[in-house]
Amino acid sequence: MLVVQKYGGTSVGTLERIENVAKRVAIARDEGKDLVIVVSAMSGETNKLIEYAHNFSKNPSKREMDMLLSSGERVTAALLAIALNEMGYKTVALTGRQAGIVTDNTHTYARIETINTNRLKKEIESGNIVIVAGFQGINKDGEITTLGRGGSDLSAVALAGALNADACEIYSDVDGVYTTDPRIEPKAKKLDFVSYDEMLELSSLGAKVLQNRSVELAKKMGVKIVAKSSFSDNEGTVISEAKGDNMEEVLVRGVALDRNQARVSLRGVDDHPGVAAEIFSKLADNNINVDMIIQNASNDGKTNLGFTVPQNEIEQAKEVINSFQGDVEGADYDESVAKVSIVGVGMKSHSGVAATAFTALAKNNINIEMISTSEIKVSMIIDEKFSELAVRVLHETYGLDK
Repeated sequence: MLVVQKYGGTSVGTLERIENVAKRVAIARDEGKDLVIVVSAMSGETNKLIEYAHNFSKNPSKREMDMLLSSGERVTAALLAIALNEMGYKTVALTGRQAGIVTDNTHTYARIETINTNRLKKEIESGNIVIVAGFQGINKDGEITTLGRGGSDLSAVALAGALNADACEIYSDVDGVYTTDPRIEPKAKKLDFVSYDEMLELSSLGAKVLQNRSVELAKKMGVKIVAKSSFSDNEGTVISEAKGDNMEEVLVRGVALDRNQARVSLRGVDDHPGVAAEIFSKLADNNINVDMIIQNASNDGKTNLGFTVPQNEIEQAKEVINSFQGDVEGADYDESVAKVSIVGVGMKSHSGVAATAFTALAKNNINIEMISTSEIKVSMIIDEKFSELAVRVLHETYGLDK
């Protein structure tokens, strides 16, 4: 049985925690499992390295940042391998390049293109536990690349898919996927199972358990993920394909909250073909992620256009909007908003799910500013100061605490 395990930054945050991970890996090895272990940098290490870089430059080269940031995972991989070897378990640590991970040429946010598994298979067949530095790879020009925040999850899923592993276990400081953030709603329940589609929505809508790109890749490659805690022996949450009709019995699987939201309202936009396309194309060209979009009916050749972007991209968005002065009369920006969402595959076969949410929020005097829906989710932009109340209200409304 081949299992890929990934340990996040908090799981390897100290030497004692690395030793604890080594003991977990040893237990799995004693059970007869072949193991590939993917590790993150020790918690706080990446931020420290970024701070070091900014000591010399406000805008350091992305190539050099990849060179710098990829070192954190290599340190963890080597330390864990040393610990396991000392315990008597034959272990080898590999960089992303040595593990055969080939990416595109995009520095600091690369995408995995292929994985050459020859070295990995050779090490496994020789009886080694293989430790891989996550978050990194190498492009076709031989340059080190990194996969962006949460990229170690992506490394683990990609390796599990390429090796046809039996499971991909993602270890962090939480013991699975909950119906909502337990810090906001103490009545939140741990879920035994979540479908790929539900987890993808929850991840992209603010749930921090798994990086959404890794869930998307897991679905594409058919990799079963188990989200577990490295600090407990709980079973965790299985993320895989939906299990048939019984999935639709559950209307709402969870409630997600994303505070990293800002609303842009454009007034007096020239209403002729191509203006909106030009605005959103320029935002995309500047790597600004537009989420919800609302356009009012045209009046005298003018229309109002509203959309949301991540709060940390609002300054870039302002620069783009300012370049359209001739086509836009004015713009307002609101950074005190949040997005609250309900997610569940059961929604697509039941009517009235969204109306229930709207009614529940209205009863609590929470105004909805924007709405976006799909077959399995309803997202609402609200005033940020009501965000935690909205989460608790929706959690109770759909009986997620039972």
